[in-house]
Amino acid sequence: MRNFLITGGSGFIGAEIVNQLHKLGGCNITVLDSMTEQIHGKEWENSYLYHTIKGKYKFIKGSVCDLETVCEAIRDCEVILHLAAETGTGQSMYQINQYNETNVMGTSNLLQAISILGKESKVKKIILASSRAVYGEGKYECPNCGVIYPNGRSKEKMLEGDFNFYCPKCGEKMSLLPTTEDSAIKPASLYAYTKYAQEMMLRTMCPAMGIDYTIFRFQNVYGVGQSLKNPYTGILSVFSTLMLENKPVNIFEDGKESRDFVNVKDIARGVIDSIENARSNSETINLGSGVNTSVIEIAEILKKHYGSESELKVTGDFRIGDIAHNKADISKAKAILNFEPKISLEEGLKSFCAWVEGQDKDNSGYERSLSEMEEAGMFVRKQVV
Repeated sequence: MRNFLITGGSGFIGAEIVNQLHKLGGCNITVLDSMTEQIHGKEWENSYLYHTIKGKYKFIKGSVCDLETVCEAIRDCEVILHLAAETGTGQSMYQINQYNETNVMGTSNLLQAISILGKESKVKKIILASSRAVYGEGKYECPNCGVIYPNGRSKEKMLEGDFNFYCPKCGEKMSLLPTTEDSAIKPASLYAYTKYAQEMMLRTMCPAMGIDYTIFRFQNVYGVGQSLKNPYTGILSVFSTLMLENKPVNIFEDGKESRDFVNVKDIARGVIDSIENARSNSETINLGSGVNTSVIEIAEILKKHYGSESELKVTGDFRIGDIAHNKADISKAKAILNFEPKISLEEGLKSFCAWVEGQDKDNSGYERSLSEMEEAGMFVRKQVV
């Protein structure tokens, strides 16, 4: 029997990993989770996720920021799946200390705990849930200058309603390329910086400690079990709660911004396949679908599934730090893990929507989150002339 510790294992992705590991058998699973209200709500024990993983793991309620708790949690574990993190890109731009404390110091505590245990530590491998956010805007191509890794878009251009990318060398409009793992690192948010800091800590400390590691850069993960109350979990949850009440949906920018959506079941499978795969050791791997879908397309698909009367309003509003597009190159995941997404976006959204219709919804946090970002200067509403 192998002993696993999953930090943040009561969350959306962690719960799916728990379920798949438990189904495979031959392991003992411990979950360390602080159960923050923003992520889990006030009544976790009545939630969908709780009932799907109940009885499948040993639970420790505590934070990765508490070194004593972390030392106890890792004492007998052989593999650590480190998912615990603050995850709101926009929120990270004003809750700076909170994101550094949880993401950076939390990871530091895991490594410190292993060091404290010394020869008593049984940890053989750490698997990190990092993010495609570390790439910033990602990889583009200029027809004149070739591959370009652009900085963030101009606020002035965005205020004018121009959300495109132009070559910083010649000024030509650029086209999106799939982002490879060797692409330039250009974080556009504090969240992204903290995820890259996690990566660098593992790359530095794991070899020194004689521990294997694998770093996954998740793309936009969605699926059944996703929080419908946390306004920072992504557009699928936000759009769904609004559409089911037939409320107008604010489509930021020009609606053409796109994301690489990948189902949580595929993500969990990819992570689990890396545990015993020696070829994944010391590697950084994109996990996504390899396909980008525009926000307006997603909104239209959801509206159709729900039979909603919501108006889809492309407003030109935008958040500072949001990227324009995301499309991952997943050839490395295919080569090392034989990874191929099994759940199509259409199939995954159909299951997601059917599940959402049976859940309690609460969109009260959405407008509050936008107001917080606007007050901090990180959200810009289109100026009506």
